[in-house]
Amino acid sequence: MGYISGRSMTMTMGEKLWRVHWPVLIVISAIAALGTAALYSVAGGSFQPWAERHTLRFLLSVSLVIVMAVVRTEVWLKLAYPVYVIALLALALVPLVGVEALGARRWIGVGMMSFQPSEIMKIALIVALARYYQWLPADQVSRPQWVLAAFAMIAVPVVLTLRQPDLGTALMLSAVGLVMMFLAGTSLLYFGSVVAAAAAAMPLGWSHLHDYQRRRMEIFFDPERDPLGAGYHIAQSKIAIGSGGAWGKGFMQGTQSQLDFVPEKHTDFIVTMLGEEWGFAGLMFLLSLYALALTFMFLMAMRCQNIFARLVIAGTATTLFIYVFINVAMVTGLVPVVGIPLPLVSYGGTSMITLMAGLGLAMSGYVHGRDASQRDEISRSW
Repeated sequence: MGYISGRSMTMTMGEKLWRVHWPVLIVISAIAALGTAALYSVAGGSFQPWAERHTLRFLLSVSLVIVMAVVRTEVWLKLAYPVYVIALLALALVPLVGVEALGARRWIGVGMMSFQPSEIMKIALIVALARYYQWLPADQVSRPQWVLAAFAMIAVPVVLTLRQPDLGTALMLSAVGLVMMFLAGTSLLYFGSVVAAAAAAMPLGWSHLHDYQRRRMEIFFDPERDPLGAGYHIAQSKIAIGSGGAWGKGFMQGTQSQLDFVPEKHTDFIVTMLGEEWGFAGLMFLLSLYALALTFMFLMAMRCQNIFARLVIAGTATTLFIYVFINVAMVTGLVPVVGIPLPLVSYGGTSMITLMAGLGLAMSGYVHGRDASQRDEISRSW
């Protein structure tokens, strides 16, 4: 098993905390604070039932990030494959023991709580692929057998997620996995083949979609097809965002959202409420915070001296970007509705904690992987 030695094992706790990238944590905290304000407004001026829990979960998650940041990268390297296998087994168990809600079986109940294995897989896949490419020599990355192995690591959880069914998360896992393969240096010819195969398989894929998924696609191409049925969500979302104008109607003054015309406004469609109350300027401010966080994270990746740390940071940043892009595009009608929350703003425990755990892994890579001496300190042996 590989190991890390050198300065990262001799740093004091104070030195590790000094190396934490505090600016990205400050930006992330600002985004979460805006989420608390939005959930307070959604509840009609009350911290219950969403804003208080959202804040407590975020504070817990920040503590988790700091704890994970001071743990040596060696630990996460050793845990990468076991965590991936555990997440894979949890996904496989969902059809058997999962909890069904809103027509889908995506959660596993543990006592009074429940968690979504597909959310955990988003981070497990990142660390597993980063571990894989840390071990794989650079001149072997584009060899067919190793490309197929990486594809298999992505395809198995994607298929299990599609069985729940959860098309949005399956697409996210596919996108993040393929981006990591690209960043690891896989030849572009393979990606061209994937695109061609996906295009050829579209008729078959359409026949295997569930009825509600087909309706979503039909509404995407023809929004006026069923404005009071399947198209209601997106129609009300566009009305609310458009009515906000440049500066919005004011905090807690959104008529569409406050009068419950906007569905799921505390989760998937929270951007709709923000657009109505805060306007275009408010949404641009929020998106600027996300852009700043992503910029910080990619700069963190560039400063790391080993492949595992770079790929974990880049993979986490890619996940954050895809979350934001799909959610905003979804509520504005640019992509079909797939049920992706806005990270750190929408209400949801598993999604927040897993995303922050990814940030903790990224921070660990940044804290321990910046010295030039660390470039070759992680062994490529199994």
